[in-house]
Amino acid sequence: MLNRVILIGRLTRDPELRYTNSGTAVASFALAVDRQRPNQSGERETDFINIVVWQKQAELCAQYLHKGRLAAVDGRLQIRSYENREGQKVNVAEVVAETVRFLDRGDSTAAPSNSGSYASNPGGGSAPSTQPRPQRPAEPRPQYEDDPFADDAQTIDISDDDLPF
Repeated sequence: MLNRVILIGRLTRDPELRYTNSGTAVASFALAVDRQRPNQSGERETDFINIVVWQKQAELCAQYLHKGRLAAVDGRLQIRSYENREGQKVNVAEVVAETVRFLDRGDSTAAPSNSGSYASNPGGGSAPSTQPRPQRPAEPRPQYEDDPFADDAQTIDISDDDLPF
């Protein structure tokens, strides 16, 4: 059996960090993920998917991820249920993240996390710059079996003239 979800999208809100009674960090946020195909009226629809992250990675997400940032999540789908105040059973679908990668970066305040992901500038978007970014030395990255984002931090040397936009 297999339960694996891989998502790339933008955060719809800042992560909410909480701690369990035993002191374990848990963060939650939602990703806006565009569907691949347009609907019948030619518009692309967006799904808003709830994400839950645990332990040190939860603290890193709360520290570096903010609304609008691009992130990749690798995890499993979890369906849980509870009774609301009216006594009705409510089912909630969410992705429990095993790995979260920060896909966009700010200028000079980008900081690597322990998972090999890179955090974005917490202050918001970055303005275009004419100065080249300083090259960061390669950092050892933990390797996970079947990691779908294993090669995401490799530097690509492309000049601005080669970009189509």
